[in-house]
Amino acid sequence: MPGRTPTIERIPVSDAASGPYALATGADGALWLTLVHAGVIARLGPHGRIDRHPLDAPGCGPTILTPGPDGALWFTRTEDNRVGRLTVGGEMSSFAVPTPGAGPYGITAGADGALWFTELHADRVGRITTDGRVSEYELPVGRSFPSAVAAGPDGALWCTLNQADAIGRVGLGGDVTLYPLPTDHAAPVGITAGADGALWFVEVGAGQVGRITVDGRIDEFPLPDRDCRPHAITADPGRGLCWFTEWGTGRVGSITVDGHIEEYPLPDPASEPHGLTVGPDGAVYVALEIGEVVRLEP
Repeated sequence: MPGRTPTIERIPVSDAASGPYALATGADGALWLTLVHAGVIARLGPHGRIDRHPLDAPGCGPTILTPGPDGALWFTRTEDNRVGRLTVGGEMSSFAVPTPGAGPYGITAGADGALWFTELHADRVGRITTDGRVSEYELPVGRSFPSAVAAGPDGALWCTLNQADAIGRVGLGGDVTLYPLPTDHAAPVGITAGADGALWFVEVGAGQVGRITVDGRIDEFPLPDRDCRPHAITADPGRGLCWFTEWGTGRVGSITVDGHIEEYPLPDPASEPHGLTVGPDGAVYVALEIGEVVRLEP
């Protein structure tokens, strides 16, 4: 059952058709988010001020974004097969992915000073330097739908293979190791590096949170509602836990390193929470498909 409700602030950021999707904290201390259906990157500043940066192709589908080592925001453009870059001052550029129709999706900064991203439709993981040079590494399984990606404490990149029910480890040289999940049809999506030195991920198909160590040992934690469709997950090192969204039921959950789960209902059960992050103020910010960002003060 859902647990206690934290203090919640609702911040309108767009109309419902724009589709707030992912969040990240920029080098300027503000929150930046993708409006996936509108082709816009938005900045959420103090007191709820919204600044919008329209992209050069409204249908490009900006999806996941991450702060880069160069101080800019880097993001995937899933629909037009590009990786975008936006400085906190508003300077914008983008770079083509070599494989046609690859569908870049997840992105994160790697330990090597480059950005790494997944290719939904090409069974590949890509690497892009801050000056725009792209390399691609093929995964050893077809139709795997590589989704989210996170930098692990071992220096490698770890990604979810949504349709292969597996977690992949990609070394900085492109070597790949696959770890099949114990649960069939788990369909992992979000993944993050936890404060305990392991990777934590969510299984949208099985209603579970998973944990994988860097040597490949996997544990799974069933959620109270197995149909809640967990989607994204982010670490909260200050509290020693991870937060995740339950896209299907309009809740946000937390899980400790020993598997203790709490759930928090959002004001609108149909809000469709997607990405989330811990902001510079320590609060949890969640992007809602209905056109809002929610701030949770646990």
